[in-house]
Amino acid sequence: MFSRLSQVARHLSRPLPNLGHSSAASALPRKAGMVSGPSAAERASKKIHTAACLIIGDEVLGGKTNSNYFANWCFGLGINLKRIEVIEDDEAEIIEAVRRMSDRYDLVVTSGGIGPTHDDITYSSVAKAFGLPLVVHQETFARMKKLSKPHPGQPNFSWDEDSPALRARLRMAELPTDPSRPLGEQCIAPCDELWVPVAVVHGNIHILPGVPSLFEKLLDGLTPLVLPRLADPQGNGSARVMISTPLPESQVAGYLSELAARVAPKGVKVGSYPRWGKKTNTVTLVGKDKQFLESITPEVLHHVNGRLIKVEGEDDEVEAE
Repeated sequence: MFSRLSQVARHLSRPLPNLGHSSAASALPRKAGMVSGPSAAERASKKIHTAACLIIGDEVLGGKTNSNYFANWCFGLGINLKRIEVIEDDEAEIIEAVRRMSDRYDLVVTSGGIGPTHDDITYSSVAKAFGLPLVVHQETFARMKKLSKPHPGQPNFSWDEDSPALRARLRMAELPTDPSRPLGEQCIAPCDELWVPVAVVHGNIHILPGVPSLFEKLLDGLTPLVLPRLADPQGNGSARVMISTPLPESQVAGYLSELAARVAPKGVKVGSYPRWGKKTNTVTLVGKDKQFLESITPEVLHHVNGRLIKVEGEDDEVEAE
């Protein structure tokens, strides 16, 4: 079997390693000056306070992305989501973005660009960003064979014979690999029912697929691994108080500015959001000390003539009646 895979690998446009052995490219040193700052091992063990999300793919530039799910995931764990970017399938843009985000944030998640087609270039671009070789990950390939269902359009597909379809599938198991680090820390399989892995590069970049159902399952599967590295290991996350006010922003701006300065030392953020064309605006209080938030809520309700809501706009119908 291994010899057949080696023959398949030699047919690829970019040489792949034998499934059972490391590629010669894996012995090559990283390019000088390619990366700086903490090592990958240090980034992988650092406490997680901040996060960023990089959405990759031409098709998502005009549509729905996974950023909302990731934002809610971070909020629930008390991780401060600092940045979300959406970029096209462009190697230079991916390289610049992952280097910058890896340096600035504790946890980086990418979404998209890891399929079998020519424009799925996330793995190769991230590998190039950190001077790493691409290596066929044996365990991922084995899981792919075990869990993949036959495609109706490929009735004669064989895992043992070279074909364009097999080469395309091999691309999805070819991961950026640092030969100096344990392989188990660079490829995680958080969901038993999925063969798709989460590739972890440079210690803090987690590469996920763009398909929402897969992205959500894999992200949720990462939660137990992330919890021990949180500032609050219990993962209690943040709390939010949402208030609907009939007053215009200009009328409450002075009070909210004073409130924001007063509660900032407690880690509370005060938000004010206009709702164009509606009769109410929204004020929010966000922080990790739920008890403190509850203690200041009556004061805020009084000053903005507001009412508590769970979802923005939930009192619109009441108002119309």
